[in-house]
Amino acid sequence: MNNIKTLGELKLSGYQSKSIKDELRHNLREKIRSGKPVFEGVYGFENTVVPELERAILSRHNINLLGLRGQAKTRMARKMIELLDEYIPVIAGSEINDDPLNPISRFAKDLISENGDATPIEWMHRSERFYEKLATPDVTVADLIGDVDPIKAANLKLSYADDRVIHFGMIPRANRCIFVINELPDLQARIQVALFNILQEGDIQIRGFKLRLPLDMQFVFTANPEDYTNRGSIVTPLKDRIGSQILTHYPETIAIARAITEQEAKLDESQSDLVYVPSLAKDLLEQISFEARESEYIDNKSGVSARMSITAYENLLSTAERRTLKSGNDKTTLRLSDFMGIIPAITGKVELVYEGEQEGAAIVAQHLIGDAIHTFFPAYFPKIEKLEKQGEKNAFSDTIEWFYASGFQLLDDCSDAEYQSILDDVAPLEILIKKYQPQTLNEDRYFMKEFILWGLVEYEKLSKDRFENGYQFKDTFGSFIDKL
Repeated sequence: MNNIKTLGELKLSGYQSKSIKDELRHNLREKIRSGKPVFEGVYGFENTVVPELERAILSRHNINLLGLRGQAKTRMARKMIELLDEYIPVIAGSEINDDPLNPISRFAKDLISENGDATPIEWMHRSERFYEKLATPDVTVADLIGDVDPIKAANLKLSYADDRVIHFGMIPRANRCIFVINELPDLQARIQVALFNILQEGDIQIRGFKLRLPLDMQFVFTANPEDYTNRGSIVTPLKDRIGSQILTHYPETIAIARAITEQEAKLDESQSDLVYVPSLAKDLLEQISFEARESEYIDNKSGVSARMSITAYENLLSTAERRTLKSGNDKTTLRLSDFMGIIPAITGKVELVYEGEQEGAAIVAQHLIGDAIHTFFPAYFPKIEKLEKQGEKNAFSDTIEWFYASGFQLLDDCSDAEYQSILDDVAPLEILIKKYQPQTLNEDRYFMKEFILWGLVEYEKLSKDRFENGYQFKDTFGSFIDKL
C-alpha cells in the first residue's frame, strides 16, 4: 500500500476508509480471536482492567482511566496504539490528517477539487497517531481547539472572516489519532466545557466561525480520584459524555509487583552481572510498597506509586555496586544492610500524614523496611511469641544467648570475605537455616543469616544500633545498659 502515491491509485486499490474506533474494534476482535495477548507488558490487570478496556473498545467508547498514581494508566493508553492499522493514507500537507476518501478540511477539499485523482497522498504510521497532553491550569481553549491567527491572516492577506486564518489546536491536529489528556480534573471547568461538542457531536467551533469539522478521534482520559486531588473535578456533563470509566489498581501480589519492577528497572548489563540479588531480597523490596499502602504514617488517599519499588530496586543495586567498586571485588551478593540505600527512593515517593511528618520521612522509610521484615519473618522461621515463660527455650535461644557473650559490627563497606567471616562466627545462624530453610541456595545463605538477625531485632529479641559507617548488633539488655 505504501507504493500508492495519489488519490486515483488509492481508489483503484479498493482501500476502504474506517473510523479510528472501528479500526481499534476490528483489530481487537482479530487479536482476541487469535488468542494473542492484547496488552503485553502490563501485569496484574489480566482479569480486571484489561477485560473492561476491551469491552470499552468494542463498544467504541471514549474512555476515562481512574486510579491513583503509578497504576499504569498512561501505559495502558499508549498500548492502544498497537491496535491501530500499521499505516493509513492522508492528504499530503494536511494539518489535520485528512482522509483522502473523506476529507473534512477546506485545504484538503480545495486540493482535491484542483488536482482530482492526481492529489498526492502520504502514509502515516501508527506510531505517529498518538497525542498526549498533561492537563494543567494554564491550558487554554486555543491550545486544545484552535484560534484565529493574525500573522497568518496578514501573510496571506486574508480577512478575519475567512476560515483559512484559523490555527488549529492540538485536538484537530490529532484527527484520526488517539488523544490522551492526563490528569483531567486539573483542567479548568471552562476548558472541560469546550470538549462537550467534540465528544458528543464530533465537531469543533472556533471564534464563532460556521465551521463544522467532524473529527474522528479516540479520546482516553486519565484521572486520580477526585477526593484525592482537591485541585478540581471532572464536570458532570463531561463525565456523562465519556462512554466508559475504568478503575485501575495496584499489584495484588508480590509476584506481580516483582514482574513489574524487573521489567521497568533501568539496569545495565554490567550492573546485573556485578550484583547477585537473592529472591528473598526482591520479595522484601516489594513488600515495602505493600507496607507503605497500609502505613499509619502515609496518606493512603495519595497512593504509593509502583515507581517507588522500581527506583528503590535501582538504588538497591547501586548501593551494592558502589560498595563492591570501593572494595575492588569483581562480584558481590546483595546484603540486607544495603536496603538502607533505598531510603532516598522512598522519601520522595510518599505523602506523609501529620504523624509521619512528626517522625520524619527518613525514619518512616526505616519503619517500612522493618515492617516488611517483620511481615516476612514468620513465613521462613518459627513464630516468635511476644510473651514467653521465664527460662523457656525456643528456636532462637542459642542465637540470642550468643549475643550475651559478644556483639558484632557490620560495616557498610566491608569486603565480602569480612562480611561472611563475621556472620560465620555466629554459629547458631547456620543451624537455624539447616533446620528451617534447608533448601536455601548457597549464594543466598549469608543474606538469610542477616535476615534472621534483622528479624530478631524487629521482634525485639536483639537490638540494632546505627553508627557512623555500619550497624552494631547486641542483646537487648546490653544495649539498654549501654544507653544508661
